[in-house]
Amino acid sequence: MDAQKAVDTPPTTVLMLPWIGYGHLSAYLELAKALSRRNFHVYFCSTPVNLDSIKPNLIPPPSSIQFVDLHLPSSPELPPHLHTTNGLPSHLKPTLHQAFSAAAQHFEAILQTLSPHLLIYDSLQPWAPRIASSLNIPAINFNTTAVSIIAHALHSVHYPDSKFPFSDFVLHDYWKAKYTTADGATSEKIRRGAEAFLYCLNASCDVVLVNSFRELEGEYMDYLSVLLKKKVVSVGPLVYEPSEGEEDEEYWRIKKWLDEKEALSTVLVSFGSEYFPSKEEMEEIAHGLEESEANFIWVVRFPKGEESCRGIEEALPKGFVERAGERAMVVKKWAPQGKILKHGSIGGFVSHCGWNSVLESIRFGVPVIGVPMHLDQPYNAGLLEEAGIGVEAKRDADGKIQRDQVASLIKRVVVEKTREDIWKTVREMREVLRRRDDDMIDEMVAEISVVLKI
Repeated sequence: MDAQKAVDTPPTTVLMLPWIGYGHLSAYLELAKALSRRNFHVYFCSTPVNLDSIKPNLIPPPSSIQFVDLHLPSSPELPPHLHTTNGLPSHLKPTLHQAFSAAAQHFEAILQTLSPHLLIYDSLQPWAPRIASSLNIPAINFNTTAVSIIAHALHSVHYPDSKFPFSDFVLHDYWKAKYTTADGATSEKIRRGAEAFLYCLNASCDVVLVNSFRELEGEYMDYLSVLLKKKVVSVGPLVYEPSEGEEDEEYWRIKKWLDEKEALSTVLVSFGSEYFPSKEEMEEIAHGLEESEANFIWVVRFPKGEESCRGIEEALPKGFVERAGERAMVVKKWAPQGKILKHGSIGGFVSHCGWNSVLESIRFGVPVIGVPMHLDQPYNAGLLEEAGIGVEAKRDADGKIQRDQVASLIKRVVVEKTREDIWKTVREMREVLRRRDDDMIDEMVAEISVVLKI
């Protein structure tokens, strides 16, 4: 399309409805940015507390992205400031899911009012594509998790008695036992969840978008396409990349400390915003960091409501910060993860292996030392090992983190740099991704145009 025609053509309008977890929201916002640069007007729909959390990632906000409030039913147990998974107490998660589903009628009113050309929806709200279909609005699913675990789950639904046709990831013994010995009630819950997930994917038009890329998950994308009988289009890794001039006071404090460290000598330690290691896990990780002899920045977070009543000293082993001395910087609650990963002194990322963090590490060319905690994280850690761009600290038979594992892997990757193969692979992958970003977005736009017949 030439420049004049692009100016004269009215924008295609898209309504986005992500799930209300930060990893989902941030990926959807990056997709919105990409579409807004291709003559799309994006209505970005979520709860007010979630929209407030991502607005700082859109400064200045372009006129082609418009935020739309989705109001969930509130109650004394679940007031509006808890309409997010970020820091939500675990006992309220079922309540939040119910409240989100109960917002379907409000969402239908939003769709009727805005009447977009297209709905792009997440995989935890099967009611969204049903409502869109009733209003004759095409809908496309955008999934923000790894393709490998989606293909694995759907294979188990379609072919429950046959072996997965590709590598069974690199699940270490503890996780393999945990995920294959679920009791009957748990297995039934997993099965129902997988079937609901499959409905969301099947409800998509002839295309499914995934926040991944072929160099990492190409064979899984091809197999998922066979299972769904749809084209699987990669649009990742979509992660927030801070621009120059966005630095705040906290980053300048961290940067000053990092600037004094040697290149690739420091690890970032962060376990996301929605999982909080136990005191025992914190102690093992702390001892592992101490024994590794590496410099480290540790972002320590607490569940919502506990930030003001718990201190760093209580969370970490006695005397740990003092013993670490100049090797350590411990940050409470929040730190600019992307900016830190881009710094030249960072040589590794001790991570829970949430998918968004995995993609950030790859985008910025930093090897991962995985310490997965739950859900899809062990699969993601296994995928990184299989691809040769990360390692995973093994747990013992009781599921306990082993400090010697943490220490050994940090030493090999960051301190002694004996794992040059990991460094070479992750840096090569980073450069490939940088070269083909625009092509990926152009392919996505072309597929959307086919769906909309424009």
